[in-house]
Amino acid sequence: MVEGTPVGTHILKMIGYIESLERLGFLIGVELAIDVILQSLLDSFSQFVLNFKKNEINKTFLQLLNMLQTVESIMKKIGPKPILIVRKDKGKGKAKAKVKPNKGKVALKPKAGIAKEEKCFHCGKTGH
Repeated sequence: MVEGTPVGTHILKMIGYIESLERLGFLIGVELAIDVILQSLLDSFSQFVLNFKKNEINKTFLQLLNMLQTVESIMKKIGPKPILIVRKDKGKGKAKAKVKPNKGKVALKPKAGIAKEEKCFHCGKTGH
């Protein structure tokens, strides 16, 4: 199915293809034919297809056509779903990390004559 074309014309074309196959001697069951039709739909009909298969709805081709036309008219009324994109840097180059000054904290200095030991940057303790 091509984006922007009515679902009715697409379904009628698919039914015509299925009938042509049957005239050529390749018999397809109704369930397989409906599965082929449902698979040929656009992704925008995915919720309908899921519901149709989940509820094991048994319909004729024309009933399926009417259901899809109803769904299409509802989708046109509702319109496309909005997409929200959140960007931290407001689109102006790379975001720069902010450096916070040490307020009220005193940097520890090693005592004279004692070798400097590595301290953990997280907890400030030595020896692990």
